Amino acid sequence: MSDRLTVLKTYKLYVGGKFPRSESGRVYEVTDSKGKWLANAPLASRKDARDAVVAARKAFGGWSGATAYNRGQVLYRVAEMLEGGRDQFTREVADAEGLSKSKAATVVDATIDRWVWYAGWTDKIAQVVGGGNPVAGPFFNLSSPEPTGVVAVLAPQESSFLGLVSVLAPVIATGNTAVVVASEKSPLPALSLAEVLATSDVPGGVVNVLSGRTAEIATPLAAHQDVNAIDLAGADEVLAKELEIAAADNLKRVLRPQPVDYTETPGIDRLTAFLETKTVWHPTGSLGASGSSY
Repeated sequence: MSDRLTVLKTYKLYVGGKFPRSESGRVYEVTDSKGKWLANAPLASRKDARDAVVAARKAFGGWSGATAYNRGQVLYRVAEMLEGGRDQFTREVADAEGLSKSKAATVVDATIDRWVWYAGWTDKIAQVVGGGNPVAGPFFNLSSPEPTGVVAVLAPQESSFLGLVSVLAPVIATGNTAVVVASEKSPLPALSLAEVLATSDVPGGVVNVLSGRTAEIATPLAAHQDVNAIDLAGADEVLAKELEIAAADNLKRVLRPQPVDYTETPGIDRLTAFLETKTVWHPTGSLGASGSSY
């Protein structure tokens, strides 16, 4: 019996629920920690970045308008799919980060658990950061969180899967849509995550995944007038400063890069980073000893 040829995987971008190649037709070589070739990944362009923003904006109304409970169900379904693809992600994380199979499996398990953790917050965060405010006068004063909009997410460079999910999941859990720039050196886990998202219940356009040179893709995203916020987790100090200046043009929310141990249980900082607070005043009528009057 002759030896069969291995079917090599073709990695593509993920934009608007579809898997296009870069409009430029460019690719770049992805290697493991020892320099061994793994795959050719799409080298996304400025045009790809703009297309991803259009897709994210189109999906924002439906995703932000869904109930928080429904978003939690959808995100939990993603975790189910990740569990089913555990072996594939273990291989990709081991290659990307130079880990043994057992250590990579531990990282993948932690990543799936992290996704479930954020899925559980979708219908709870409003109670933590919202509520009634004490005011002097016959009014109800209620504050509630709302999603910011389209968020550009620069995934961490070194933590190709756990770090990626740790910055992406809180963005979409709170009703935002995302344009993700994968780790430049190790984009394959992010591109495979896109395939999971496409085959789960996440509507197309809620998450868009681009691979390539971080600076090349992030620069137009930071300056884009229809991007509402940007997470600079994957930017170095010099690039982060340039992107923050560009983001100031339309007053984007900016989450600056900071040292993070992604193995630690996160707080709610990334959940609240891309939320706006809406406060509503409502008259109660006269309040007196005899009770309320409407």
